[in-house]
Amino acid sequence: MNLFFALSPFLTLALGALLLMVAEAAAAGNGRGEKVRPGLALGAALTCFASCAAAAGVWFYGVERIEGLDVLQPWLIIDRFTLFFAGLLALGGGLASLLAGGYLPEHQIERGEFYALLLFSTLGALILAAAGDVLTLFLGLETMSLGVYALTAFRRASPRSAEAALKYFLLGSFAAALLLFGFALLYGATGHTDLAGLGQAVKMIASGALSGQAAGPATLGAAAAPLVLFGFILVLAGLVFKVSAVPFHMWTPDAYEGAPTPATSFMAVAVKAGAFAVLLRVLLVCFGDKQSTSWANGWPAVIAWIAVLTMTVANLVAGRQESVKRMLAYSSIAHAGYLLVGVVATSRDGTAGTSGILFYLLGYTVATIGAFGGLILAGHRGAEAVSFEDLAGLGRRHPAAALPFALFLLSLAGVPPTAGFFGKWFILKAAMEGGFSVLTVVAFLNSVLGAYYYLKVLVYLYMREPGAGAPIATPMKSGYVNVALAVSAFFVVLIGLDPSRSLSVATRAAASLFGG
Repeated sequence: MNLFFALSPFLTLALGALLLMVAEAAAAGNGRGEKVRPGLALGAALTCFASCAAAAGVWFYGVERIEGLDVLQPWLIIDRFTLFFAGLLALGGGLASLLAGGYLPEHQIERGEFYALLLFSTLGALILAAAGDVLTLFLGLETMSLGVYALTAFRRASPRSAEAALKYFLLGSFAAALLLFGFALLYGATGHTDLAGLGQAVKMIASGALSGQAAGPATLGAAAAPLVLFGFILVLAGLVFKVSAVPFHMWTPDAYEGAPTPATSFMAVAVKAGAFAVLLRVLLVCFGDKQSTSWANGWPAVIAWIAVLTMTVANLVAGRQESVKRMLAYSSIAHAGYLLVGVVATSRDGTAGTSGILFYLLGYTVATIGAFGGLILAGHRGAEAVSFEDLAGLGRRHPAAALPFALFLLSLAGVPPTAGFFGKWFILKAAMEGGFSVLTVVAFLNSVLGAYYYLKVLVYLYMREPGAGAPIATPMKSGYVNVALAVSAFFVVLIGLDPSRSLSVATRAAASLFGG
């Protein structure tokens, strides 16, 4: 019974997705699909929130008190790190479901499979975050990715949506192949598929290479070190693609713009969160030895350069966009760069860097969901990619719709006292204390640069009027979207006013990754 309790966040998502599929099929067979579909959004949201509550229940009960977890290892690791991501992913999935409940009927693409796909993708991201073995990791990755590919192509009549989905699928499959091939090389060099065993073997191989001795399996001998290096490069490339970091970001703007906006919001938060969860596990568990984390010979320098490129390129390109949705896509890429700064910081102080990343992801999730929700309200006419001109004067005509939108943009920009400000503060603090002063300055300057395109939206909201003859946007009336915005705004303000509580939770989750 304790084992089922520990797995309740996973089981809730799986059971909910299956029930929604059955409900949709039964309703369609009876000709009642039009009546049942509006309730599917609520069912999906409640399923996600139930999974979030289950994760909280296991957290407060205490993972250490649950017997029988050894049965799951190394396939699944149920610790506070996993539970944190379970709550985060379920929260993001639930809010995205609410956005879909208002968006899909408005754009006449309401089909019940959307919610089942979203729940299965959330489940895949959760498996990815909990994976302790390469096989489980790949299973979670593909479960998450296949659902997201389908969500991207959900607007079947749209050539832009089909093109975005095809591009995402092809590039995503290539990245998954790189990841799988990289792990195959690591298995060949170490003889392990579990991350902990792989990490111990990598440590032995690294120490053997430094001393000039052969280490690793006898069949490979001295060839083990080059295999580990090449395997690591391929694995890192595959994971960097999933976090949409430069130069593996090419798919992101097109996929985000082509997908329905609720699917875009889900990709921006859940896929990114799941990818960073597995990136942290792989780097800190498999390549957390002293040699691998050294600046001269390890991965921190590589990650630092990727972070700098990601932040700079994304912020420069985002400021030149004419579509708000496409601007938010590049904004998501820039935030991946800030998070990678935290990843670099983990090489010196694992707990501080990881807790900063977890805190940042929490604030980023609610602010990003809210920003896309505000965009949905402003796009009542059916314009999928709302331009800046479409938002002109919205703050004066519809202040109730513009105000939460402005709040979320300010949080993404890192303006105090929002959640986004403290997220950047904790990451930059960890990087500075770790001795990465230059990287910290670059991240700070990029944060200032990024504020430009967020403030540009506010200028159009409150200081511009629509041009002569321009259609005037009328915010849609949707209880689902309003609830999602209210919940997101609540968390943005609450985390900003009381960051210590959320940081404490993030710190406990981070400590469990290091055995604490």
